[in-house]
Amino acid sequence: MAASFVTLFQWRLNSMLLHENEILLGVKDQIKSLISQLDAAGSFTGDVGMILGRESGHGSWASELRGILRQAEDFVDDFVIRAYGQTEKDRKDSIAEFGKELQNFNSRISEILNRRPPVEAPLMLEEIQRFVRSNIPSSEDKETDLVTCMLNYINLPYDLKLSLLFCCAFLRRHYQSIDGLVRGLVAAGLVQEKPGELMEDKAQENIDKLISLGMIEELEFIRDHFRVPSPYCELSLGVMKAEDFFMSTANSDIMVPPTARHVSIYYADNTIPNTNSFLHSLFFFSEMDFSKACSDCLRNVLHNSKLLRVLDLKNTLFESLPDEVGKLVHLRYLGVRESYITKLPESISNLRNLQTLYISGPGVGFELSNGVLNLAQLRHLKMSAPAIDGEVTVPQGISRLGNLQTLESIYAGSGIAKELGVMTQLRSLKVSCVSNDHADELYFSVMKLSMLRKLSLTVERGRERGSYKYENSFFPRLESFSPPPLLQTLKLVGRLIEMPLWLGSMENLTKLYMCYSHLSENPTTILQFLPNLKYLRMDKAYKGRRMDKEFFRVGGFPKLEYLYICSRNLVEWTEIEEGALPCLKQLSIYDCRELMLLPEGLQHLTTLQILDMWGVHEDLIRRLSPNGGPENYKIKHIPLVKYRGHMIPSVPGRWAPQ
Repeated sequence: MAASFVTLFQWRLNSMLLHENEILLGVKDQIKSLISQLDAAGSFTGDVGMILGRESGHGSWASELRGILRQAEDFVDDFVIRAYGQTEKDRKDSIAEFGKELQNFNSRISEILNRRPPVEAPLMLEEIQRFVRSNIPSSEDKETDLVTCMLNYINLPYDLKLSLLFCCAFLRRHYQSIDGLVRGLVAAGLVQEKPGELMEDKAQENIDKLISLGMIEELEFIRDHFRVPSPYCELSLGVMKAEDFFMSTANSDIMVPPTARHVSIYYADNTIPNTNSFLHSLFFFSEMDFSKACSDCLRNVLHNSKLLRVLDLKNTLFESLPDEVGKLVHLRYLGVRESYITKLPESISNLRNLQTLYISGPGVGFELSNGVLNLAQLRHLKMSAPAIDGEVTVPQGISRLGNLQTLESIYAGSGIAKELGVMTQLRSLKVSCVSNDHADELYFSVMKLSMLRKLSLTVERGRERGSYKYENSFFPRLESFSPPPLLQTLKLVGRLIEMPLWLGSMENLTKLYMCYSHLSENPTTILQFLPNLKYLRMDKAYKGRRMDKEFFRVGGFPKLEYLYICSRNLVEWTEIEEGALPCLKQLSIYDCRELMLLPEGLQHLTTLQILDMWGVHEDLIRRLSPNGGPENYKIKHIPLVKYRGHMIPSVPGRWAPQ
């Protein structure tokens, strides 16, 4: 993977010039000279040759180059740590020493490149087949697919190779959101940073390319989540095994090799292994609650891994983080998911490079201290609110974080609603516990957020005894709101007095979630005219007992692909007009316990690929059965039909009609 190491180190040096300008004034020329030297390396397939195990002079120089680049990058990262902890005099001496060492690396790299063969022999099919047989257990039939996938992988640009390996290494055992992948790629340094451009946009572009190539795929049952399909997952694991840069394992007792920079440990037991001191990323997914002893293990890992850029811990149920986390000055991504953490250590304010802070768990509340205001590079503040009346309290002054793009699950009272109005760089905003005392100011502020793409508003839940979630909680004065023009995703959780008329003017809206709206009127009267709507989730949005052909007419919902309907009140769905819903791919019917028949006209939805039913009446399932069910003609054209009866929810069922 020598070619990728060249690219990554170039990106790292360019990023330093952008962000560490204060301490690099005296060595800028040496850094630019080294960047030019790496440019001279040009395009070569040294990484592929090494992976395929070529025994040649080429393999020797490529391996040597990879080793020297590892040393150089570790040296650069260590210098940054030392420089920010030194006095002005000591820093001046360190910078002078740093410049000399850069010149030394430059000379050594030049010498190695001079030994590079002028032309590499073309890859032979036999080499690829040998690699597949040695590294990827498979049947003879499957081998052909793997060889084809390997050829596709070899032809990928370096940044797409890195993105694919990252997906597979850390997420193959866990579904992950595409937004989460974007943040991880950026934080791990696997996306090139350019002045005036958002790295998140470039990461999203790379993901979209991999999806279009079929190398990663979106999940059919969880929107905006993905997986690496076989055989690309198996291929990626074989590549990782061959070059030890990425590492993914289910064994928490394993020794992490010194060459590994990105390590994922999944389904681990109650221990965290000793890692090498040069680790850049650590993803750890536990299958059980962690003990205090394991918390001590984490403290040791953080003490020894000063170069960490990504730390993601899931299902650890930690109640606190050790102070040592504040010493990870290179850290760009900190995730502690499924934890009992209610506050962060004060040392968190030292994380000057932190880009993403993601905390979630079943706790009863979370309050961010003023220390978070020191995180000048923070781009994504993602806090999952607790299940019961959940909210995250952020400190006043949050608007000082001028790079923030994501702000989730916050409470907007106590003056925060007004501050949001100046955070015009926000792209994603999620507000919990919207109430009368700050609603008007919140709406006014959100209308100023011209860059906003995603918005979620959840009303404060009623306190009446015996109330069912949001059934008695109304959005205050929502008719006075007007959405930002570029908004693509909108989620409203809470009761509506009537459908807001402004919903019909949202031309860029692609996803709409309406939860607990409990409307008496037909909501699709307005929604059907949204020209770009692809995803519609109506979760207790309509409290009527009947849906007829007026809900889905010809000409309405021209791009809708996913429709989710959940209603315990719905008894009758009579008809869908022939020619309606021309692009629908998935229909999900959840918790419609009184619904006895699916609508006439469903058989005309020729684009429908998935029908998913959960919590529906057992009589409906019998009528739809492929074994003589009288209503089966409505669904027999659908490739995949899934159902789970609410009468026996522990026994899932599935059939795929012919």
